[in-house]
Amino acid sequence: MSKVALIYCDSYDEEKVYDSVRKGIELIGGLDSIFEVDEKVLLKPNMLAADPPEKCTTTNPAIFKAVARHLEEFGAKLTYGDSPAFHKPETAARKTGIQKIAMEMNIPLADFVDGQDIYFEKGSQNKKFFIANGVLAADSVISLPKLKTHGLARMTGSIKNQFGCVPGKLKGEMHVKLPDGLDFARMIVDLNHFVSPKLYVMDGIMAMEGNGPRGGAPKAMNVLLISTDPVALDATVCRMVDLNPEYVETTRIGMEVGMGTYKEDEIEIVGEPLERFFKHEFDVVRKPIDRVSTGNWQRIVNQLLVSKPYIIEKKCVQCGVCVSMCPVPGKAINWNKGDNSKAPIYDYSKCIRCYCCQELCPESAIEIKTPLLRKIIDRKL
Repeated sequence: MSKVALIYCDSYDEEKVYDSVRKGIELIGGLDSIFEVDEKVLLKPNMLAADPPEKCTTTNPAIFKAVARHLEEFGAKLTYGDSPAFHKPETAARKTGIQKIAMEMNIPLADFVDGQDIYFEKGSQNKKFFIANGVLAADSVISLPKLKTHGLARMTGSIKNQFGCVPGKLKGEMHVKLPDGLDFARMIVDLNHFVSPKLYVMDGIMAMEGNGPRGGAPKAMNVLLISTDPVALDATVCRMVDLNPEYVETTRIGMEVGMGTYKEDEIEIVGEPLERFFKHEFDVVRKPIDRVSTGNWQRIVNQLLVSKPYIIEKKCVQCGVCVSMCPVPGKAINWNKGDNSKAPIYDYSKCIRCYCCQELCPESAIEIKTPLLRKIIDRKL
């Protein structure tokens, strides 16, 4: 049985979070059952972008501090880091409030700018990765994900948090190489399998619903989730928000490759009962991910059936982040005839539906739209 600790916590009060983290870790066996004293441990929060904590884009600094305190008391030697897709790690760490805590505790920021090619023989699909030096220098990793929705993956959680171990804009290149959602999910699972965090502590006190992972709305979930099994943890989150865990491909594939289990009868919930945290009204897409195909006739099908990003022009401030972050050669979204005084426009014939534009828009001006024909078909199924 995989254990997932659910701890009720309704605020980011420092001592309340510290006590909640302690309780959850004890319920799954304690730190001494997971780590060795003097182990070099990397704390890997979600620092997707340089946003303040109240936006709920990133792991709250109170979670970071609580876990760091427990590990330091245990005797671990700590570093921390993440590689945002757009901002520098230092900028994201400062804006999210995590840098302030790290400096107070003398926890150095690891190198998430440079990295090395590694070969991972156990990869089910991807056996080669370029991994940040800060990850490779650590003996082990603790993943500190944020409970959020995600346009491509449905939910972003424990498994997907390790995508930040790939430096910067290389993430966009991976989207281009793996435009199909299923292939991309397999890559994320292989990456997580290589990094293999020993512990996962998810910040679900204030989550994000709707247009996540950056443009959604804060949602009180009042929960910390702690486990050594990322598949079980992510599946438990899915059940909280009435989402079939099999619709989150990283969860399904994670079990397929032996990284954990999403089956309810193989997961032991400790702490609070799961029912206490049910949020059936949680705004999330409750259907499988779209498949994107290549080839001329397949592209026509994509236009008719596959969800696509679109710009809400009244929200757009012409910052150009979407244009900059589009990984497609020649850009699937760009300024119309070079005019950056108006919202950019899409060339959907080039769009691979990676949703990098939607994921990183700082103004929540890009949403994902389901084509009318797809809506009609879904209603009849």
